[in-house]
Amino acid sequence: MAKKNRKPKEKLYYSITEIGTMTELKPHILRYWETEFPFLRPKRNRAGNRAYRKKDIDMILLIKRLLYEEGYTIEGAKQKIRAMRKSVKETGKKTLLQDTPTECRQILKEIQNELLALRELLGG
Repeated sequence: MAKKNRKPKEKLYYSITEIGTMTELKPHILRYWETEFPFLRPKRNRAGNRAYRKKDIDMILLIKRLLYEEGYTIEGAKQKIRAMRKSVKETGKKTLLQDTPTECRQILKEIQNELLALRELLGG
């Protein structure tokens, strides 16, 4: 009898190897980012190994997006995250990932271009 594919149970803590696999980042990059981004500080277990939580994963994904997709420098990404954190405190948002204006503008521009092309095809 074949085993059913089960969704892995959400964990409270993840190892650096698991995070590397999830985010497609090498452990040395994650360790370097900890030195550069003061708000990325995973807890340590009794053995001294990093124990990443959901909020750490969210921060890593945000840093990755800012550096690799949006082209920020490390210093620029730090400033952007500080501004986003300040905005979160002021507006009461629960996560930094809700603030993605660049991506939203890009998607809306693509939709606008497609709609304009459709209008031309329909003779409008």
